[in-house]
Amino acid sequence: MLEANLSWVRMAFFFGGLAFFLLLELILPYRRPSVSKLKRWLINLGITTFNTLILRLVLGSAIVATAAYVTQQKMGVLNLVAMPYWLKLLATLVFMDFMLYIWHLLNHEVPFFWRFHRVHHTDLNMDVSTATRFHLGELAISAGIKIGLVFFLGADLLGVTIFETALVLAAQFHHSSLKVPWWFERLFWLLFVPPSMHRIHHSVKIPERNSNYGTIFSLWDRLLGTMVSRVEQGRIIIGVGGHFDQSELGLHRLLVMPFAPPVP
Repeated sequence: MLEANLSWVRMAFFFGGLAFFLLLELILPYRRPSVSKLKRWLINLGITTFNTLILRLVLGSAIVATAAYVTQQKMGVLNLVAMPYWLKLLATLVFMDFMLYIWHLLNHEVPFFWRFHRVHHTDLNMDVSTATRFHLGELAISAGIKIGLVFFLGADLLGVTIFETALVLAAQFHHSSLKVPWWFERLFWLLFVPPSMHRIHHSVKIPERNSNYGTIFSLWDRLLGTMVSRVEQGRIIIGVGGHFDQSELGLHRLLVMPFAPPVP
């Protein structure tokens, strides 16, 4: 029963965040779309729907079931150390986000992983729908990694749910084409990832693209030397070289993209 309730909570935050940031984008847009927003949304939500159907069929609630199992069996690092429950939840959030930073970096540095991850980066504009634009192959590998991390850490169901929910909302916010006050972004950037930081990551310029890998916390980029901040936001071109024709970025093209010859 608890698993089902938390699953509904995650779903509510996903759709609620999508609607909330879309509304803000329409009221306070950062920049005018260079291609049809409606067409991009149909493609991005189309690939999300496809991914969700396949992943639920193949993996079901594997991550949630793993969290429930390791908690029941008292497996993992967190179950070996006595600490307050709130600290276990915080440790789960911080550890999982750090490992996601490593995984994101590998998606850019390892050619095989980049084949799948470039689907996300080929979006010609960046808005909240971009946060849903991932290839099934990347998500499947990522799910396997998360299951292993939950086993290792001994993260419980609530900890995993908090992480997944924070992950979704953070990704939706920093992908948003939203005009955010500069002072807020500067303050937010001290610990978290604002749109201006992630916009640099979606730049067509490779040195800028291979930076700013953080999802929830900006701390990892700051500590490990992958942060880039001094970039003129207005001149950033979103996308991947060789993929600037929107007519070549339909749903079927994105699904087969990892198996086509790679583009730098």
